[in-house]
Amino acid sequence: MLALQDLGMKLVELNEQQLESMQLPESLLAAVQEARRLTRHEARRRQMQYIGRLMRDIDAEPIRDRLEQWLGQGREHTAQLHTLERWREALLAGEPALAGEQALARFLREFPGADSQKLRTLIRNARREQSAALPPKSYRELFRVLREMTEPAADG
Repeated sequence: MLALQDLGMKLVELNEQQLESMQLPESLLAAVQEARRLTRHEARRRQMQYIGRLMRDIDAEPIRDRLEQWLGQGREHTAQLHTLERWREALLAGEPALAGEQALARFLREFPGADSQKLRTLIRNARREQSAALPPKSYRELFRVLREMTEPAADG
């Protein structure tokens, strides 16, 4: 029963489009929407118990699968962004002739279709921006370009 209440809590946290795409029974949908409206702790707790009770009468497995699918996609996306951030930091790190060049060579080995000249230009400009305390235009552009260069490899 507690697992069903936890599942119900996850339903309450969904946005409106996600909630509609779940195709919940009318009574459960109304209970979830009511729980979103409630602000007092005790009222919300009772509503969550009611949602758990309603969920006993339906097959919760499709709901659980759909939530896991959304959660997994969110985690993958976050992991990809963290990887890109690590690449950007490695490319901009240390002495230009040492750590950055080694990172660039490693990046070009992993992503052979990458435009090395464009990367070198962005790296040089981003370093100049950082040292002169300028707005990080090239720093941001480098992240965007890295994302574009790594996307085809992620799909294949």
